[in-house]
Amino acid sequence: MNLTDSQDEIFSLANYAMHDSASTGREYPEVQHRYRGPFQRDRDRVVHSSAYRRLAHKTQVFTGEMGDYHRSRLTHTLEVASIARTVGRVLRLNEDLIEALSLMHDIGHPPFGHAGEDVLNECTQPCGGFNHNTHALRIVTLLENRYPKFPGLNLTKEVLSGQAMRVHKSASSAKRPLLEVQVVDAADSIAYDSHDADDALEIGLLEVEDLLTLPLWQEAARQVQIRYTALDTEQLRRAIIHQLIETLVSDLIKTTTSRLQKESITSPGDAIAIKELLVAPSTEFQEKKRDLETFLFERVYRHPTVLSERAVAGAALSEMFQRFMARPELLPSTAQAYLDDDHVMRVVCDYLAGMTDRHALDEHRNR
Repeated sequence: MNLTDSQDEIFSLANYAMHDSASTGREYPEVQHRYRGPFQRDRDRVVHSSAYRRLAHKTQVFTGEMGDYHRSRLTHTLEVASIARTVGRVLRLNEDLIEALSLMHDIGHPPFGHAGEDVLNECTQPCGGFNHNTHALRIVTLLENRYPKFPGLNLTKEVLSGQAMRVHKSASSAKRPLLEVQVVDAADSIAYDSHDADDALEIGLLEVEDLLTLPLWQEAARQVQIRYTALDTEQLRRAIIHQLIETLVSDLIKTTTSRLQKESITSPGDAIAIKELLVAPSTEFQEKKRDLETFLFERVYRHPTVLSERAVAGAALSEMFQRFMARPELLPSTAQAYLDDDHVMRVVCDYLAGMTDRHALDEHRNR
């Protein structure tokens, strides 16, 4: 049986979904796998990559010095994939493509979250700066070295273009991403809004009462109170976070379904030709999400404890960057192998961006 021609796919996917059989292939042509479709292979290649495994030890907002409950890049990635697959299944989109995009979307993040990205971007301005979405493409097209016949992972053009759209999503464009790409972006937003609030509550930067001024939190709390009684503080927090995700996902599905019908979307081509995003929350929930995100920025991301940890981590990364720039011979041989083809600044950046938080701190302390 050829998976890409299976009746299961033909009859279960919507016409506007990206079908396996419609993939435009890979940069380096490969024989079709007997059991796995192209996007499933992409998903598997990402999962087996070194960069993906290192996400387990890279932080998102809170560093490891602030405890071990909060989410890593890997747990966030898995939560995004979970939300995105739910939305994709209801909309009858290609779940393999959605999962491949979800699992690689944060693969380019350096250690120490946004603090690390800011430092590397500043240090590499002479050679184009650093952006984690762009770096993700560099990883999967060059730096991962697992296959003898090609550099990188040789992912499908649909996955690569989907990631490239993340790099340029703020720019005006005549075309929008595939619906599967839009789903992953929306799921990412839902995941970090809800889970950053959850982490901040867990480590004591916030109390549940602090969030009760927010309409989105109020609505989730009201639903929980209708459903349950006599919850302790821990149970209440978890129930509200669960309801918050459920509320946002439900609104996203309902609103997107309505837009697809209104615009008479019947093919992937129809979807990418529409000027506005089709997969997005309703206007009401966009406003409520903005309120939550503003609150998190002011009360969590700018919290003195978070800023202090970011400053320490950023200083360590900056010092290591300058050290390796002055003495590139200190780089490991695997990194030095790229010096003939790339500017030393980019090679140093690649090496540091690939570190986990713990590796970076140990490297800094031991030199």
